[in-house]
Amino acid sequence: MGLIDEGARIRVFMLGWEFPPFISGGLGTACYGLTKALDQLGVKVTFVLPKMVESQYATHVKLLTPIEARKRTSSKRVTQSERELANVKFRSILSPLEAYATPHTYDEKVAEILRLRRESTTTTNGSCEAGEGPDYAGDLYREVHRYASMAMELAKGEEFDVVHAHDWMTYPAGIGVSMASGKPLVVHIHSTEFDRSGEHVNQMVYDIEREGMQRASKVIAVSHFTRSVVISRYGIPGDKVEVVYNGVERNGTWSTAPVTIRREEKIVLFLGRITMQKGPEYFLQAAKKVLDVMDNVKFVMAGSGDLMYRSIELAAQLGIGHKVLFTGFLRGDDVRRIFRMADLYVMPSVSEPFGIAPLEALDNDVPVIISKQSGVSEVLKHALKVDFWDINEMANKIAAVLKYPSLRMTLRNHGNFEVRKLRWRDAARNCLRVYQETLVPV
Repeated sequence: MGLIDEGARIRVFMLGWEFPPFISGGLGTACYGLTKALDQLGVKVTFVLPKMVESQYATHVKLLTPIEARKRTSSKRVTQSERELANVKFRSILSPLEAYATPHTYDEKVAEILRLRRESTTTTNGSCEAGEGPDYAGDLYREVHRYASMAMELAKGEEFDVVHAHDWMTYPAGIGVSMASGKPLVVHIHSTEFDRSGEHVNQMVYDIEREGMQRASKVIAVSHFTRSVVISRYGIPGDKVEVVYNGVERNGTWSTAPVTIRREEKIVLFLGRITMQKGPEYFLQAAKKVLDVMDNVKFVMAGSGDLMYRSIELAAQLGIGHKVLFTGFLRGDDVRRIFRMADLYVMPSVSEPFGIAPLEALDNDVPVIISKQSGVSEVLKHALKVDFWDINEMANKIAAVLKYPSLRMTLRNHGNFEVRKLRWRDAARNCLRVYQETLVPV
């Protein structure tokens, strides 16, 4: 029987983080692309989100808490979102957990939520949604385990064959649901604590990651780069770790309206979270060297993060503040617009398990320079590659792409052709294969 036919019989309880339009990084993009492709293969997915998103804001999905699900009756009106994801249903648990959270950002989030609660009125019927209650606030460690207990409760009303957990904060939930249900657990490694923190790892996070990988029947790594980290740093047997590359959503449905801004300057783009992991300081130091020999260049840093203000200060210290634009976090049409304006995309990541943004750049006909310390460098052959720390070589390659149109066109054309082969449907097929392997009797 074919793979798609097999997929139609598999049901997945998926613990994810983000879904459009509420995305703060590549994890949300990956969750959407993979889930949509699994849906197209006929896989039944129950997708659990650690937040409550009001339906009027959710342009891609209809979110249902367990209470709403019980109350919901059959509707004559079928939304475009429901047609798009016919085999996917969404559940939400009220929680301040979010992708890329740290103990500090978690504390800030809780403080904001408690302030908003004090300013708002309570519900008139006195009912609570999943996860709401007097113990809502606490430290990050407590909240991860509170979330796990709520996910276990929610899973009691669901039917599924496999548990699929994305990134470390869902691993305790994945372990709990797997143990309670007797179903196999698959954990998906989009990033490790070593990627996020270098050698100064948070021991609590590391321990949670390691336990999740140990308890899982299978571990999915987004690249061989990440697979090697999982094996060497976490002691996971190699035969348990499968590599499934990310894909990219084709831009055929995107607006192709021409950019009306006329300019003579070339634009070099950094797009991503402005954090240690993404190497923003190396981008700025290379920018300084480029601007020493070329004047008609602007460097755009699109994104937000804990190093944003330090990056602004560094640009000023380097004397290039007037040549560097900080846009803040972008989404949707703004992302597409900045790609259409760019002449070159640079990803100088210190440690990048995969890296979806270069694929999106190439899909928008923008040539790319990527660090050798990235998973995406394994699959992109027509991209210039540098060590993240080699700012001289990075600057030389940036200048070469901007100076020589033939080089820029070659990278753009070959890269665009190459990225067409990286599709979420292939990633979904590979995940489906991993699911099937966990379901084979030993």
